[in-house]
Amino acid sequence: MPSRSEPYEDLGHIAYARELTAWREAAGLTKKQLADALGYTDQLIGQYERRTNTPSKRVSEDLDTFFKTNGVFVRHWKLIHELPNAMPVFPGFERYMEREKETTHLKAYSAYVVSGLLQIEDYARAIFEIGNPPDLEERLAQRMGRQALLTKEGAPNLFFCMDESVLRRIVSSRDVQRRQLQALLDVSERPNVTVTVVPWGQGYNRGTSGSLIVLGFKDGSHAAYIEVASLWRMFVEQPEMVGPYIVQYDTIAAYAHHVDESRSLIKRVMEEL
Repeated sequence: MPSRSEPYEDLGHIAYARELTAWREAAGLTKKQLADALGYTDQLIGQYERRTNTPSKRVSEDLDTFFKTNGVFVRHWKLIHELPNAMPVFPGFERYMEREKETTHLKAYSAYVVSGLLQIEDYARAIFEIGNPPDLEERLAQRMGRQALLTKEGAPNLFFCMDESVLRRIVSSRDVQRRQLQALLDVSERPNVTVTVVPWGQGYNRGTSGSLIVLGFKDGSHAAYIEVASLWRMFVEQPEMVGPYIVQYDTIAAYAHHVDESRSLIKRVMEEL
């Protein structure tokens, strides 16, 4: 496909470009080195990363084979071609769902809305309705079902940190927001759940740019899910790519109130609604 002067702005191209850049840089390769290894030109690789060209299925398969990604680039290619106008489930979501069930400890930072694992049904429904996906009920049921992770036998330790704006951002209605905040207080009473809040007074910090989930497993390995303003999502399992996100979560959490102070803040916000 010929290159264009202006970059594509749809989610599929954005995700593909950022994924390609992330994998290439993690491998320590220049565009030319990657292009030479694949038998393409560095100009073409640059076009994909700048989003001025649409990658083909063959290129995507070659990238998956080269980086041993288990199909990441082909899934992104499908997103570009099959869901141009839909509210997408990000490539790698099914893999994330599998790994979430296996986690022994989870650390989630929320920059915009309450973590899906803690959302009440009316709150989650209001969020899904913004994108008006045709499978809304299916997605809603799936999100509610994920919350079994909190209460199952041998439940993992779960750490939820969120920006104060999450508490104050009214989703759907004041009533829904109050009930959602009460749900946060209730779940924070569980012995395996910790809820903390980064106050507005901390100003700009590393969490301002987006949300983040770090999964930990029995064998000591980790995986990370990253989301930026609902426009870009990525799930990574490679140690060299996950490491920086572990540090990022710990850095953000250092700005948070203590558990008791966080609960008090949640209660104050409820009273103000």
